[in-house]
Amino acid sequence: MATQKRQKRSFSGLSYRAIQRSNTTRKSQLPQEQQTWLKENSYKNVGWDNVIKLYQKIEQLIAPSEADEPSLEDLFLQADRIGQKYQTDAEIAAFNQQLSAEVNAISDMVDQQFPEVELEVVDYSTNRSAPKKKPGLRRRR
Repeated sequence: MATQKRQKRSFSGLSYRAIQRSNTTRKSQLPQEQQTWLKENSYKNVGWDNVIKLYQKIEQLIAPSEADEPSLEDLFLQADRIGQKYQTDAEIAAFNQQLSAEVNAISDMVDQQFPEVELEVVDYSTNRSAPKKKPGLRRRR
């Protein structure tokens, strides 16, 4: 009988040895508390299923620390706050006035290129009453 070659298993495009190497290097980057926690909770770097479980757990432990980094928007807001400390009130007012003029100019250009052809009518009269419900009928969920 001819023997069939087993197909190599992979997880996320990585072989068994590559996952083990990744787990070892990334685990060493974790704080000592988390490393001991992994060991106490039986996360091992031996055996296909154990290696994958350890890989996923390390991903979870690393992910929150990356989420702590401020976003680009937060950095710009912080820079703006710091910059305003060194500007006078007149400079801030002049900048805000110039910014609003530019925003209005952009808004006008958008309105010219995309005009609204439908009119929207909103009725704020108080004479309208709410639709009446028929007694005894209930909605089914």
